Amino acid sequence: MHLTVHIASQEMVLHEKNGKRRVYSISTASKGTGQKEGSWQTPLGLHVIRAKIGAGLPVNSVFVGRRFTGEIYSPELRKQYPGRKDWILTRILWLSGLEPGHNRFGNVDTMHRYIYIHGSPETAVMGEPGSRGCIRMHGLDIIDLFDRVDPGIRINILLS
Repeated sequence: MHLTVHIASQEMVLHEKNGKRRVYSISTASKGTGQKEGSWQTPLGLHVIRAKIGAGLPVNSVFVGRRFTGEIYSPELRKQYPGRKDWILTRILWLSGLEPGHNRFGNVDTMHRYIYIHGSPETAVMGEPGSRGCIRMHGLDIIDLFDRVDPGIRINILLS
């Protein structure tokens, strides 16, 4: 089993052991692709899921610093916190690069850049770039993916 992220089509494909494929609509970085810390870009290359965060929490659970805040996202909560730009909701799959010098170690380390696959508000547009570097999904899609994968699963993030 492995995942492939296709930047061009804004889709993620889960390749299952039985040969089936599940395709999810996603949103990657509005600033394109890139490896460097502080770039707000989605990193390319081979990665693994290093950690799964949020199992069993309700849809739209709010995370700050990878911790559940106890809040459930709503338009009212968004108005209360206008400074929160990229809401991290429902589940987090924390990525770690596998390619030293490209997406691992130094100022290109995906894990130290806090790059995740995570849930977003239903109002977030999928199918086009819009994130701050992470790979965003709608709530029910991230739950579906989260329940199907384990830490260590490989992910290839490609331009095509």
